[in-house]
Amino acid sequence: MKVIGFNFTRMSAERLKDSAENIKINTEMEFPEIKRAKSQFFKAGKEDMIEVKFEYKVNYEPGLAKIAIHGTMFLSVEEKTSEEILKQWKKKALPEDFRIFISNIVMKKATLKALNLCDELNLPIHIPMPVMRKESK
Repeated sequence: MKVIGFNFTRMSAERLKDSAENIKINTEMEFPEIKRAKSQFFKAGKEDMIEVKFEYKVNYEPGLAKIAIHGTMFLSVEEKTSEEILKQWKKKALPEDFRIFISNIVMKKATLKALNLCDELNLPIHIPMPVMRKESK
């Protein structure tokens, strides 16, 4: 499996309140559509092209802010694997290896965008960041 295209199609960030106490940050990722894609530029022999639409959301509760990032990625997938993915997707399921693969790609790319949007809105970051600590003796 190879990523042959990745595009963000919509990004929105909205701060709904100036402040809130006991902030809970929830991150959601969904794949609303997965389908075989056709392209006049892509002819990889025994591979298919799969189009995956995704939504990555960060919600700051209680009602502090919302971030939503939508996009599409295109993957080159072996024909046999492609058939299995599309067969399972009809039941709204995905093979575990494929689900992990696409989830990691979306998290890597969308998390960076979300961090930037958090910074722009002065929101706490939604993932743990590395911290330098003084070495104990």
